[in-house]
Amino acid sequence: MARSRTTKFDASEVITNEIIRIIERGVLPWRKPWTAGGSSRPLRVGGEPYQGVNNFLLTMRTVMAGHSSPFWMTLPQANALDAKVRKGEKSSVVVYYGQSRKDAGGEDDRSDGDDRSEEARIFRFQKSYRVFNACQIDGLPDSFFPDPEPAPEHPPSEPIPHMQAFFDAIDITTVFTGTEAYYLPPVDKVYMPSITRFQDPRNFYGVWAHELAHATKARHRLNRDFGFSKFGNTSYAREEIVAELTSVFLGQTLGFTAHTLEMNAAYLHNWLRVLRSDKGAIFKHAADAQRACDYLIARSETGRAGRSAEAA
Repeated sequence: MARSRTTKFDASEVITNEIIRIIERGVLPWRKPWTAGGSSRPLRVGGEPYQGVNNFLLTMRTVMAGHSSPFWMTLPQANALDAKVRKGEKSSVVVYYGQSRKDAGGEDDRSDGDDRSEEARIFRFQKSYRVFNACQIDGLPDSFFPDPEPAPEHPPSEPIPHMQAFFDAIDITTVFTGTEAYYLPPVDKVYMPSITRFQDPRNFYGVWAHELAHATKARHRLNRDFGFSKFGNTSYAREEIVAELTSVFLGQTLGFTAHTLEMNAAYLHNWLRVLRSDKGAIFKHAADAQRACDYLIARSETGRAGRSAEAA
């Protein structure tokens, strides 16, 4: 009697196909502003923000579903709070990474310290689990549903003080000139149009974040290299994904939305070409973007601390 075969669940493939289907509609939903209780970042049940690809995925799903709560949790976590996921609600797949250590014979090597086998190898693995947004669950405390904070209004084409202070403190030279935005590696400078060319100043900071993300690829910074890059090729497309997601992550912290001067069919095609050819790309490049975001935050903090010390 033939054994029944079941297809192994492939989280990378499922998630990548989900993103492809959305982008094929011609939209990038993570660019839509969203705030709830002052946080636009998806949060774990304990309030810790998600990082990297899970941050990106749950941000996208929040916008697509219209959820108003930033909180996500597993079914057991909801049950532990005496809450109940409503019948028919669909879960969202997220991932986590771990590592195992195996010796040369393929056996688990759990030894510590000097007794570890020199031939043991470290293997990283990916596992998936499912979460629900608080808006899909009945019986949760009110604390999981913070009151939305209205987006503050800013005068057109004028700097937003806390955002301007953040970017000014980053030790990457930005030249404000012309009508185009780009990073020029040979001179290690970012070129940006003046803020006066932007009706919404938040778009200005979204573009600036995108270009500074490109600058983090320099060898003396994060040394990110996808090979020879020219407009439209795969290396170019991969770097664009990193810059887009870096702008998303920074925007969640500062209050702007990822933005580029051009968002056309060619831009979307860049994403689709990479995702269709590599189901692991979004996971790798979300991690790259998280590193770039963390780097820019650290450089800004260092710059502001230095200015405070000089002023003291």
